[in-house]
Amino acid sequence: MVHKTLKQLPKTHKTLLAVALLCVVTLMLLPSEPASASRQLPVTELELGKRYPLDLNVSPQNDIIVGEEDGDAWQTHTIRKGDNLAKIFQRAGFTPQDTYRVSRAGDDAKALLKMRPGQELMLASSPDGQFKGLRYRMDAVTSLKVSVDEDGSLQSNIEKKTIETRLNYAQGQIDSSFWNAGVQANLSDNQIMSLANIFGWDIDFALEIRQGDTFNVIFEEQYIEGDFVGYGNIVAAEFVNQGEIFTAVRYDDGNYYTPEGRSMRKSFLRAPVNFKYISSSFKKRRFHPVQKRWKAHRGVDYAADRGTPVMAAGDGKVIRATYDKYNGHHVFIQHGEKYTTKYLHFTKRAVKRGDVVKQGQVIGYVGSTGLASGPHLHYEFLVDGVHRNPRTVSLPKAQPIDQSQLSQFKQLAALRLEQLSNNKRIMLAMN
Repeated sequence: MVHKTLKQLPKTHKTLLAVALLCVVTLMLLPSEPASASRQLPVTELELGKRYPLDLNVSPQNDIIVGEEDGDAWQTHTIRKGDNLAKIFQRAGFTPQDTYRVSRAGDDAKALLKMRPGQELMLASSPDGQFKGLRYRMDAVTSLKVSVDEDGSLQSNIEKKTIETRLNYAQGQIDSSFWNAGVQANLSDNQIMSLANIFGWDIDFALEIRQGDTFNVIFEEQYIEGDFVGYGNIVAAEFVNQGEIFTAVRYDDGNYYTPEGRSMRKSFLRAPVNFKYISSSFKKRRFHPVQKRWKAHRGVDYAADRGTPVMAAGDGKVIRATYDKYNGHHVFIQHGEKYTTKYLHFTKRAVKRGDVVKQGQVIGYVGSTGLASGPHLHYEFLVDGVHRNPRTVSLPKAQPIDQSQLSQFKQLAALRLEQLSNNKRIMLAMN
């Protein structure tokens, strides 16, 4: 009867039926693999017609990665906000006693108190669930290891990978701004700022940078096992500003010196603020934008965003920190017996009268208090009570390197100067 019915079917239906039968036969012949979500039960325990629950929680917790090593099972836990060692150990199935023993496994184990969200903690357990070890990567170089000795006691130690330091080079020419030139030379933000800081005692990077100025830099790159992990220090640099050449070499003491051994660090910074542009340069007279009259302008105005930090240009003592309707919030600093610096129009002061301040310390924030047409810092520099142009005033000479180190430094400086020269030649040939 079935055979007769099949004969009466249209040809198209016969074709579809044949394809369907072929698919069924193929699936029956394929080897069957149990789904990862199913629980594996012995065939003898299965009962026909009975429903068995499936464990659908197939994904492990999102902060655990399981691996095997030396017969122990290792779990990698990503540290969450609010985590501590006890919480992580509890999630891993270890006891409070395990937590206590690890926390007491030596001074190095105190690093576990400084774990931060996003870091990883690796925990090892034996087949029977006993704690067998811990690894905590503190940074790219340093790791903490806690292990179990043969007598069952725990020991902790810090392991550090070897950093390979290589030298790299960069060169740039200023067309629009120093910052843009640094970016085009593939320098990082920190390297650009470091380069400005090295020459910040000799060059005001707002007022004195000109189109056509150039820089040439040698800097460190750090590698671990062949992988780049970050930048090190600038070891030598040259900056040509308006035709004048400034050169700095980093010595073993971490300071920068001229090739002759004189420190780049001087008593005063050329500019006391990180700025965007200058609204008024040093002039004997100017038309005051608020008072609407011509008057002497004995300083420099740095126009910057409201709240920009202002730094002390040099070490000294605050002799005035107050407010009046002309200067707004302002700070005066005495530097020894000869020099005084003044900072006007703060939105807020960060020091008080009598404070002793260090060069580079924040003393206030750019604002527009007093007679000011907009947010800016008005900066004045006085020598023996006489206003001088802070851009061009002759500053006290920098102290030289210790005489006992001078010969060794000059050998290093000669090498760095040769490297800078070679870099310029290579870059010139490439361009």
